[in-house]
Amino acid sequence: MAIPHLLVVDDDADMQQMMVTFLQRNGFAAHPASTEAEIRAHMQTHRVDLILLDVMLADENGVEICARLRSELELPIILVSALSADHQRMAGYEVGADDYIAKPFNPDLLIARVKAVLRRVRRTPSLSYRRSSGIWHFDGWRYDGQRDEVHAPDGYQVILSTRETALLKTLLANPRIPLSREEIAAALSDQPDADGAGRAIDVLVGRLRSKIERNPKAPTLLRTERGIGYVLACDVTREAE
Repeated sequence: MAIPHLLVVDDDADMQQMMVTFLQRNGFAAHPASTEAEIRAHMQTHRVDLILLDVMLADENGVEICARLRSELELPIILVSALSADHQRMAGYEVGADDYIAKPFNPDLLIARVKAVLRRVRRTPSLSYRRSSGIWHFDGWRYDGQRDEVHAPDGYQVILSTRETALLKTLLANPRIPLSREEIAAALSDQPDADGAGRAIDVLVGRLRSKIERNPKAPTLLRTERGIGYVLACDVTREAE
């Protein structure tokens, strides 16, 4: 299964490094950030499955950042703070935090709480973050999220159906990350004609392959991941709007 990607947001360099290192040693892909701007910059081009967000940053308030992020996406957020009074915890929960961990904490407790939150939430809501905006480049291809236009490496525009476009968006938001048929179906659930069945996903993948693969019978871009589902097997870059 795909390794969960965590973003550790803390302006204390020692604490940040300790948490990143410990999470990596326990099987997570952990990445550092210190400000809201760094959070957003990282999420433009990287997958994030959960954010560990310190409440007391140097010039910013983690609770306020949590509130702003929560208004835009359903990505799991765990607040971490030396402030542990009940009203401070409640302030975090009220803005949508999924959990609140008080410092100092047992590192093993941190791992347990992270795993618990990841079990409670679906991975798929986070797949939609900013996936419809900007211009995406992959293996010479270009997808314009504002116009919903796909251009081949030779510049020729390829016409995709609504569901084929939705599948492409999901894949572009998760390059090189294997997605199960169930995850793909859930990510497409906002589409009016989504049927969400495993066989339907296989058919949909086949249709997209017929339009973006040089040889659909031997796909190199949209590959089958044995025992899991499908993966977009190339790097993806995104231009901001």
